[in-house]
Amino acid sequence: MTRLHLLPDSLRNSLNERSLLKVISGLDNFDENSVLRISKAAGIGGADLCDVACDPDLVRLSLKASGIPVCVSSVQPSCFIEAVQAGASMIEIGNFDSFYPKGRFFSADEVLSLTIETRCLLPNVVLSVTVPHVLPLDKQAQLAIELVKAGADLIQTEGGMIARPLSSGILGLVEKAAPTLAATHIISQALKKESLQVPVICASGLSSVTVPMAIAAGAVGVGVGSEINRLNDELGMVAAVKGLVEAMNPVARSEIFVS
Repeated sequence: MTRLHLLPDSLRNSLNERSLLKVISGLDNFDENSVLRISKAAGIGGADLCDVACDPDLVRLSLKASGIPVCVSSVQPSCFIEAVQAGASMIEIGNFDSFYPKGRFFSADEVLSLTIETRCLLPNVVLSVTVPHVLPLDKQAQLAIELVKAGADLIQTEGGMIARPLSSGILGLVEKAAPTLAATHIISQALKKESLQVPVICASGLSSVTVPMAIAAGAVGVGVGSEINRLNDELGMVAAVKGLVEAMNPVARSEIFVS
């Protein structure tokens, strides 16, 4: 049985409307000033969810600064417990982008094991799991199916780290997003074939140009990090969030995942 009904009303509505915008501060970003700026921008700009590193103090800080629900990301299941107690509405295994430059890669078996362990620890908390982009697309789709059967409530894609845009401007932005868009399409189609009504969040390498493409590819929402947190100007960060919100508005949405 889905746990999505446990989410705050605002998040359920965004999933229903296929318009969820998650602002990601970074799984390994424990800088309180940085998380504070990003959270403020997310709240003022109109995002639906803040994704912060798995630390109870950061959860409380982000909730106060943003006024919107908070998700915590980690690859250590035991860390989720205190974060949930601090007020996190959702937990997430991944994404894994910050590990790749360090030479750390996650296998399908490892991600599945982390999912099973997390679900045993927290059986009644909404769980999102990232599918590693280092897997071939068909293996990503198969893993997504196994993750859902193991208790994942949402599936997230990634791919920005492997993208090597050859062009500048808009074409370069599309090239940057291509891996995660491809994964979103393949995974969402595979879940449908298995009659698994599970939302897919497209993340990593996205911009205001490509978030509508993510929704068209089968996502119900997007996760965006560097497009916002690379900026030093708080007004610019707010503007970037607002731009993402506006970019998603024209997209037609019809599938209902939460009742």
